[in-house]
Amino acid sequence: MDWETRQNPERLVKTFRFANFQEAMVFANRVAELAEAKGHHPRLTVEWGRVTVEWWTHSAGGITEKDREMARLTDLLLG
Repeated sequence: MDWETRQNPERLVKTFRFANFQEAMVFANRVAELAEAKGHHPRLTVEWGRVTVEWWTHSAGGITEKDREMARLTDLLLG
């Protein structure tokens, strides 16, 4: 998995790049639909041509197996 681990709090982070803002928004909305379906919500930062997704479990204070699974499913949204 090519997600970066960052601290404070410990979390999985990945930036996805797109050709324009509209494509970035389409992807962000797909991530939102996944999050709603699984009941686990990331931090999303949407900018022109990119979306940064951050997964961690607040109640655990860091990364759990659920976060790793959500990161894997997020990657699959591109396919």
